[in-house]
Amino acid sequence: MCLVRVDNIHKSYVMGEVEVWALRGVTFSVRKGEFLSIMGASGSGKSTLMNILGCLDIPTEGHYFLNGTDVSSLDKDQLAEIRKNTIGFVFQGFNLLPRMTALENVELPMLYRGIPAKARHKQALQIVGLEERAGHQPQQLSGGQQQRVAIARALVNDAPLILADEPTGNLDSRTGEDVMDLFVRLNKETGKTIIQVTHELDMARFGTRIITFKDGIMIRDEEVRIAC
Repeated sequence: MCLVRVDNIHKSYVMGEVEVWALRGVTFSVRKGEFLSIMGASGSGKSTLMNILGCLDIPTEGHYFLNGTDVSSLDKDQLAEIRKNTIGFVFQGFNLLPRMTALENVELPMLYRGIPAKARHKQALQIVGLEERAGHQPQQLSGGQQQRVAIARALVNDAPLILADEPTGNLDSRTGEDVMDLFVRLNKETGKTIIQVTHELDMARFGTRIITFKDGIMIRDEEVRIAC
C-alpha cells in the first residue's frame, strides 16, 4: 500500500517578471515501509519537492496524496495538523534548542500535541542509543549525537513518515554512515517510511530506492514503482 503518491506535480515561483518552474510534471509513489533517497544537483527541484512532501508548501498544479488524503488543496491549519500527526522531520542543521536538554528537545512535538507520555520520549532516546545523554544540552553532544536526538524527536509522536533533509550534510563520513545505519535499522525494525534528500550517492545507497532529479524533472528511478 502506498503512503505517498505524487501525481503530475508542477511548482512555479514568480521572481520579478519571471516565472521559474522548480518542478515539472513529477509523478511517483512510495510504499509504506519504503526507504527512498532523492538525489539531484543544486536547483534540481529536490528541496522544493521535500517542502511539498512535508506539507510546508503546496503544488502549483497536480496532486499530492498522503496516506490516502489529497493534501494539495488543504489550508494552512489543515496542513499543520498533518505535519503534527503524520510527519517526523530531521534536518541537516539538527534544529535543537540550545538551552534544552536532549530529553526536553525530544519532548517538544509531544508538548505541541498536549501529550503527557513520559515513557515514550525516553523510549525514543533509547532507540537511538542516547538514553544516558538525556540530561545533556546540545553543546555537550557531538554532531552525530545531536542528529540522533533529532531522529528521536522525529520518532516520538509515532508518525508513519520521516522526512530527512540532508541528514548527514553536517557530519563527517564515518558519523554519517552511523546515522544512516540507524535509519536502516528504524526502517527495518519499526516499518517507518523514510524519505531522505541527499547529494551523496554513498548515503543515498542506504535506501531501498533512489530517484534522481534534474531541472525539475525526475530523470531516474532505480526501483520499479508500484502504482497505488
